[in-house]
Amino acid sequence: MDTLNQLLQGFMTAGTPVNLLWALLGCIIGTAVGVLPGIGPATAVAMLLPITLKVEPTASMIFFAGIYYGAMYGGSTTSILLNTPGESGSMVTAMEGNKMAKSGRAGAALATAAIGSFVAGTIATVIVTFCSPIVANYAVKLGPPEYFMLMLLAFTTVSAVLGQSTLRGLTALAIGLAMGVVGIDQISGMARFTGGVPELMDGIEVVLIAVGLFAVGEALYNVLYEGKTVGTQNKLSRVHMSRSDWKRSWPAWIRATFIGVPFGTIPAGGSEIPTFLSYAAEKKLSSHKEEFGTTGAIEGVAGPEAANNAAITATLMPLLTLGIPTSNTTAILLGAFQNYGIQPGPQLFDTNGPLVWALIASLYIGNVMLLVLNLPLVGLWVKLLKVPKAPLYAGILIFATVGVYGMRQSAFDLVLLYAIGLLGVAMRRFDFPTAPVVVGMILGPLAEAQMRNALSIGEGHWTIFLQRPVSLFLLIVVVAVLVLPRLVRWLKPQHEPDAVVRV
Repeated sequence: MDTLNQLLQGFMTAGTPVNLLWALLGCIIGTAVGVLPGIGPATAVAMLLPITLKVEPTASMIFFAGIYYGAMYGGSTTSILLNTPGESGSMVTAMEGNKMAKSGRAGAALATAAIGSFVAGTIATVIVTFCSPIVANYAVKLGPPEYFMLMLLAFTTVSAVLGQSTLRGLTALAIGLAMGVVGIDQISGMARFTGGVPELMDGIEVVLIAVGLFAVGEALYNVLYEGKTVGTQNKLSRVHMSRSDWKRSWPAWIRATFIGVPFGTIPAGGSEIPTFLSYAAEKKLSSHKEEFGTTGAIEGVAGPEAANNAAITATLMPLLTLGIPTSNTTAILLGAFQNYGIQPGPQLFDTNGPLVWALIASLYIGNVMLLVLNLPLVGLWVKLLKVPKAPLYAGILIFATVGVYGMRQSAFDLVLLYAIGLLGVAMRRFDFPTAPVVVGMILGPLAEAQMRNALSIGEGHWTIFLQRPVSLFLLIVVVAVLVLPRLVRWLKPQHEPDAVVRV
């Protein structure tokens, strides 16, 4: 009852006209940021941080939160319509969503993305409201061995699921891991793999990698090869979900919510990994497997988008209760708190209770605002498909270039951006999945640091990963992900002799 009373007080604070306007403004800007490739919520919040220093802290935090989860809604739009994710968390959505758009079902894909984000965001907010202390206490007990095994599970899952073959997936992952180790060693403080280039001392920006591989790579690929292929685009028939779409979407929303929430509470790569895991789960459980990668399966859009929004909402748990940011944007939000003299942590609910509960209440309000803003505008977003391709991809290149240059005002970043864009073109041309590159880039440094910390705890003995129950369980899951599909494939010909002929 005390929690409900605090939440009610939070709604009274967040529901004031001024705070509602800040929430609405944040949602609009966040949606726009998500739609535009090359501009992410972390960049937007960082740019607006100096402007809002004179704004009242509660209103400022509500505004930034609106940008944060608004970008998750908007990111699905360009993923579905243009196959250029505005956010790395939306890259999985592009795989099935764009196929649906080309098959004339862009409206259904956008609708399931918006409604799924609302459902997952609301459920995740309820979990944040009532379970923050419990989840935070559990996260504290996880040590380096558990974190490393969790990331190893993410590596194997992504590499095994995405792409035409596991080998190509692992190759793409290795490229990402190689990019991730460029810069200053987190433990020794020594520069490595920089080639004497000062701009690489801080490493390669994740946003730069994502924008280069997807936005720039997509635009350049179309410039180079679109004229050599026959482009077909079916006429859009409707901009809403049918009864069958609802029946196939809602289980994916629920499953993905509970996949996304745990990943949001721990520093395991933000919202990218749960979207991959959700996609893998839906592809495995779907009774319409033939639609995946061909005409587009609606479960492949509903699940990842719900997991994305659930993970983003859940990142507020460790931020508010422990002062631990688990994503780039929450790290900037931590800095925003500190600029106001507020230190997130276990005492935050006692020292700044009104602000915290107003922020949590604004999540409920913001989800409703985003649903109202997005669903009626589905028809407007669908009209983007009628834009001629030449100016469309030219615009994508401009936005990507401006967005990357705005991060550090570095000409070197632009050279690197287009070099990575060419890599994206080559990978797409030869059917290498690009998503594992981003995953390896994001999780590589974290996995390395956790592995080295774990070995330090175990005094150099690898058995430390077997001595901890949680890490041992995760290791068993990793082995199962790699071995079980091959066992099934080997055993299958015994029951279906003509399967050998088909292979």
